[in-house]
Amino acid sequence: MGVVDSNTGKVLATPAIGDGPDAAGWNARHNLVFSSNGDGTLSVIDANATGYPSIEELPTQKGARTMAYDAAADRIYLVAAEYGPTPAPTAAVPHPRPRGIPDTFTVLVVGR
Repeated sequence: MGVVDSNTGKVLATPAIGDGPDAAGWNARHNLVFSSNGDGTLSVIDANATGYPSIEELPTQKGARTMAYDAAADRIYLVAAEYGPTPAPTAAVPHPRPRGIPDTFTVLVVGR
């Protein structure tokens, strides 16, 4: 993750986060930044501390990288599903994606 000064474009910090990030959220009350990652982690960054250190890697579910943060409820919502095996590449589809397994969609709720 990169933290950039919006006025100068200067990189302030590059805190470590999980692999395959997709979304970010910010908790203004506690000065925390969140990154939801496809590797099945939710990275928590301390935006108050010098260097913006990563303070926690919460386990979620592999693929749970789409995230919404509800500031009023102080909750993070992540969506995920289970997937079958990745098909073999073909000329028509050189980078195939695995298919979702029916009835495995889930919403994960993270809060204090």
